[in-house]
Amino acid sequence: MQKLILASSSAYRKAMLQRLGLDFSCYSPDIDETPYPEESATQLAARLAAEKARCVAAKFPDTVVIGTDQTAELDGFIIGKPGSHQQAAAQLSLQSGNTVLFHSALTIIKSDAIGEIKRLDRLDSTTVSFRQLSQDKIERYLCRDKPYDCAGSFKAEGLGICLFTAIDSQDPTSLIGLPMIALCSMLDELGVNII
Repeated sequence: MQKLILASSSAYRKAMLQRLGLDFSCYSPDIDETPYPEESATQLAARLAAEKARCVAAKFPDTVVIGTDQTAELDGFIIGKPGSHQQAAAQLSLQSGNTVLFHSALTIIKSDAIGEIKRLDRLDSTTVSFRQLSQDKIERYLCRDKPYDCAGSFKAEGLGICLFTAIDSQDPTSLIGLPMIALCSMLDELGVNII
C-alpha cells in the first residue's frame, strides 16, 4: 500500500484519522490561507484543501495525500480561527442566536513516482444553530475549552456542544473538520482498504 499522509498539523484531524487504524504520517504544508477578494467560504475551503494536498503530494511522490480545510460562514461573511480569547468572545457574540454554516472540504491525491494519478474532491456543509449566549456564558465557556485554534470559536467534541440548539449535517464528524464518511468512501475508491 502507498504511504498515507495527512496534509495538516491539526491535532483534531490527526485524532479523527487515527480512528480508522491506518498507518499514516502528518506533514503541514506552508501555504497562504488568506481568502481571495470575493472568494466565498465554500470556494476558500475547497481551494485550501486542494492546495494543501497538491503541496504535500509534490514533496512526497508515490503517496496518498489527504488535504482538508474548514471555513465558517455567517450571513455570507467568513469567520476564521479566533487566535485569542478576545476575538473568540467577539465571534461567539456574533454567532449567538444565529445560524452558522461550516464547510469542510476534502481533496485526496494519489500519486506515483511521476506525478498525480487521481484526485478526488468533496465538500460537506453543516448548519449549526446557536443558543442565545450571555457574555457570562461565553466567558465561562472560553475559560474551560479554550477553542482559540478552531473556526467559529468552539470545540463541538467538547463543551462547545452546549452552545447549540441544533446541528444539521449528513456527517457529524464534518463539524470537527474531517468528514469521515466522505473520507472513507474516497479512500475506498482509491484502493485504500480500511476494513
